[in-house]
Amino acid sequence: MGDSSRRRRIPWRRWNNILHRDLGYLAVGMTLVYAISGLAVNHTDDWNPSFRFVREEQHFDPLPVTDRQAMARALVEVLDLPGPPKDSFRSSPHQIQLFYDGWTVEADVQAGVAIVERPRERFILRDLNRLHLNHPRGLWTWVADLYAVVLCMLAVTGMFVLKGRKGLTGRGKWLVGAGVLVPVVAVAVVRGCG
Repeated sequence: MGDSSRRRRIPWRRWNNILHRDLGYLAVGMTLVYAISGLAVNHTDDWNPSFRFVREEQHFDPLPVTDRQAMARALVEVLDLPGPPKDSFRSSPHQIQLFYDGWTVEADVQAGVAIVERPRERFILRDLNRLHLNHPRGLWTWVADLYAVVLCMLAVTGMFVLKGRKGLTGRGKWLVGAGVLVPVVAVAVVRGCG
């Protein structure tokens, strides 16, 4: 017998399991990014997953009730706000709202009270959401596409890790069928309701 017959052949299932294991280790970080941010962005109707809004009350000496532009300029100065606001609105003679990009100031100039509402980034979560939604584009698109390919490979190799009753020919076929059925039913329901 030649050298080739002395070499041990590794069965395909063992190669499959090695590939599945190593791809699984490789995908852990990305899976956590997409899982955590996915939970966050799935509930945008309930909360802003990237920012929280902080309301801060500020007090100042009462200002005279004048025209809207003069009151806005006076508030910018007394509250040390950046430049002129994008817009302003007077809901009553002594109450004014200043609008900036993404934040607002509501003030009662007679009472000398202002409520400043500003967004604050949610630590780490905003960055995870940006990655999940592919806001960086460019190179990140390639990374995300590669991750999608790795997930496909994990799904396929995962079906062949076990054999017999616990594998694909046993209970695995029912679990795979259920896993495929969920999005199929969801699409049918969405299309039927739309």
